[in-house]
Amino acid sequence: MRIPKHWVPTLSKRIIDALNAKGLITPQVPADHLLEETGRLLLDELTVEDRLNEEVRQLLRKYEPEIEKGRMDYRKLFDMTKQKLVRERNIIL
Repeated sequence: MRIPKHWVPTLSKRIIDALNAKGLITPQVPADHLLEETGRLLLDELTVEDRLNEEVRQLLRKYEPEIEKGRMDYRKLFDMTKQKLVRERNIIL
């Protein structure tokens, strides 16, 4: 994640306040629930790349012997695998 987790509530509040101020939303749920859900969604989006990176690491574990022997470049395999998953799943990073 590129920003600290403790910023998420502040960002969520600013987003909600800005949308309210511009009249783009009309909340139909309590403010605390809206803030909580916005924070959850924001955190989920911010951690997409972290989860993807962990999945790529798990996939590459089966190639550890070849990588350790120098037959394969880990960084290159990591990048190629990550890009393949991004394309397959239409992930926006």
